[in-house]
Amino acid sequence: MVKLEPNLSYQQDGTQQTKATGGRMKYLGQARVHVAVDCIIFGFDGDDFKLLLIKRGFEPEKHRWSLMGGFVQPCESLEAGAQRVLKQLTGLEGVYLEQISAFGEPNRDPVERTISVPYFALIDIQKYEAQLSSDYHAEWFLLSEMPSLIFDHNSMVEMALTRLRYKAALHPILFELLPEKFTLPQLQTLYEKLYDSAFDKRNFTRRVLSTGLLVRQKDKEKKRSRKGAFYFKVDKEKYYSNFEACLKFIPNLEKLLGKTGNWR
Repeated sequence: MVKLEPNLSYQQDGTQQTKATGGRMKYLGQARVHVAVDCIIFGFDGDDFKLLLIKRGFEPEKHRWSLMGGFVQPCESLEAGAQRVLKQLTGLEGVYLEQISAFGEPNRDPVERTISVPYFALIDIQKYEAQLSSDYHAEWFLLSEMPSLIFDHNSMVEMALTRLRYKAALHPILFELLPEKFTLPQLQTLYEKLYDSAFDKRNFTRRVLSTGLLVRQKDKEKKRSRKGAFYFKVDKEKYYSNFEACLKFIPNLEKLLGKTGNWR
């Protein structure tokens, strides 16, 4: 006959499942698994779409390029962990973050079993570059020049980029990468860099303006042409109320994504 102790929890067959120690309940006989978050930080500098990487400062894979990441602390949510990691590197708060699928292959981290939950972030490089922490030797890379990364980080970037391309074709998410005032040529350049494709100027302008999200300003940007291009601002109220609406910025999305599938 199995002797049952008052501070243990049992299944019907008498197998111990949990144990109360120090006022806290713990699962018995279970291996420890770490949970981490990794941030895929995309940025736009007005001319190019880029990815922010750091030099890993410890073994294994010391001195190799990596995404910025860290372990989730016991009292924080996954998103709070991602926000903390992002702030450590960029000094930024309130940045757009979106979770993608977790990476959990048993041997993905050679030290201990670690499940990683990646998030991608979108920031305006020109606005925030001065805030980057020098502790991590961070550097912006063109996607076409991205080096080989540690562990499965290359796969994380590819998954995040695919998600971003789908979402940016339907929702106004890329405005997160732009300064407060921008021109339509700048906006078109951003989309063309993300999709590695040229868009017809008239059709792109018509589609973007038809959303009603942009407010034309009186002043022009004249550094790139003598005639100049009007600045626009995003109508914040319409932006947030229409964020999940299908705006269909990009036609023939499936065909375009097929072209950009081998983005490296």
